[in-house]
Amino acid sequence: MDEKQPIHPAIPALKKDMEKGLLTRREFLRHATLLGMSAAAASQLIGFTWPRKVMAAKIRRGGVLKISQQIQKIDHPARFSWLMPSNSMRMVFEYMTLTDADNITHPYLCESWSASTDLKTWTFNVRKGIKFNNGDQFTADDCIFTITQWLDKNVKSSMLGLVGSYLDPTGIEKVNDYQFKLHLKRAEIAIPEHFFQYTAQVLNHRTFEGDMKKAPHGTGPFTLETYKEGEICVVKARKDYWQKGFDGKPLPYIDEIRFIDMGSELAPQIAALKSGEIDLIDASDNPGPQIMKAVKNDKHINVLPIATATVRVLRMRVDMKPWTDNRVRMALKLCQNREKILALAYQGEGLEGQDFHVYPKHPEYCKKPIPAYQPDRARKLLAEAGYPHGIDVNLAVGSEWSDVVRYAEVLKQDAAPAGLRINIQTMPTSQYWEKWTEVDLGITPWTHRPLGTMVPNLAYIADDKGKPVPWNESRWVDKEFSELLARASGILDVEERRKIFCKLEEIQMTRGSVGIAYWMNTWMCPNKKLMNVRAHPNLIFLFNEAWLNV
Repeated sequence: MDEKQPIHPAIPALKKDMEKGLLTRREFLRHATLLGMSAAAASQLIGFTWPRKVMAAKIRRGGVLKISQQIQKIDHPARFSWLMPSNSMRMVFEYMTLTDADNITHPYLCESWSASTDLKTWTFNVRKGIKFNNGDQFTADDCIFTITQWLDKNVKSSMLGLVGSYLDPTGIEKVNDYQFKLHLKRAEIAIPEHFFQYTAQVLNHRTFEGDMKKAPHGTGPFTLETYKEGEICVVKARKDYWQKGFDGKPLPYIDEIRFIDMGSELAPQIAALKSGEIDLIDASDNPGPQIMKAVKNDKHINVLPIATATVRVLRMRVDMKPWTDNRVRMALKLCQNREKILALAYQGEGLEGQDFHVYPKHPEYCKKPIPAYQPDRARKLLAEAGYPHGIDVNLAVGSEWSDVVRYAEVLKQDAAPAGLRINIQTMPTSQYWEKWTEVDLGITPWTHRPLGTMVPNLAYIADDKGKPVPWNESRWVDKEFSELLARASGILDVEERRKIFCKLEEIQMTRGSVGIAYWMNTWMCPNKKLMNVRAHPNLIFLFNEAWLNV
């Protein structure tokens, strides 16, 4: 951010809230950086010492990093359904912003931004001197093109739900080649974080025609050499990347990264990690404690823990019977013995959930009691809904998610006394992702988001024509919920936002479409030779400045 530019008028108020104990220092930094203040300046304002970077003398260049990852079908990054393909393509395609492991957002392809006092006009300054790997100059046109792709209903991007709720194409203004403005339909606090969603990779407007494999022209530190679905992805270091290392030479330090598809079974991947055949397992799609517990005593492997808003969501299609009736939905939710599910499905490594999609560590979280297991009440609700003798339902789950399968098994057992007879339909994870928005009842993994406003805008609202947004897998749209969420998304004051969230959470608990039994702790477990990496709450890979100590 330009030091001559005045700070946003809300930042002094945020500092006072922190001094009163209403915000933690991390929460202050998160909000101040969203408003365009650099992390260094915000830290200095509150007397917080930013971690020093590693000394150049420790760094080694070269080497090949080997990662086990399912090599999934890809075409348009805005249509990624899960994190794995974004992790490999993040080496090639970058983002306008970067939200780090502490949930603090930093400049990236956009070197700075600022917001109007009412949070309805945002100005982004594009970093100069960056080139795509095909030699094209990176400009504001590429950012604008990428955003319009998100807003194009034909693309069917999840970003439409997140960004389309406050922006349409007419609100995008190109000021010059290196600056653009967004004129919003309503106030929004989290735009810089939205721009680091894993589906938000920036595209080359000159060459991209819908398939990133055919035109892999990104600004990232690596180029795509090979992409064979179900087999391998290879990326190789650029010589002209825009970021410089500690030695003054262009990043990256690593010469090559190989993403190797070893299937979905964890046992052979863990064996390969322990033997040194691979250096890391991409656990973003299966972040359970199995890997951590298998390698925690291995002297060659680091175990990097992190608390996260990653979660498994029991979701019901409200436009398909019997889930059209809220009494049936509530009956199923009451059959969740949350303490038991967390213990048996996830070995107790997490927090119990409350059937609303807001993580207990989100800044705006409003504390609610954990719902009790109540099969008798569930049976009464089923009878009231016209099912006095109970009901048979099918529950779709991905077979490679061991905790999801166990969640389903425990739920089946504990729902039986209520008259809910659950038939578990297991299928390969890839097959589940092909139909995850279409099954009437399923358990879907959702990854971490830094603010409580973000997932509800992705998953529980409609577009401007009243149609559920692309990732609204349950098709649940509630007018009061949507109106409150729109208000909360534009409120910077955390305490005021929390007051609205108390109502939002209650609505989703009592008439919503999801059951959330537990939130998941996660771990990143790399070989110790992989240096200068941190575990990210989304288990995403940020390897620009990583190196191999070999």
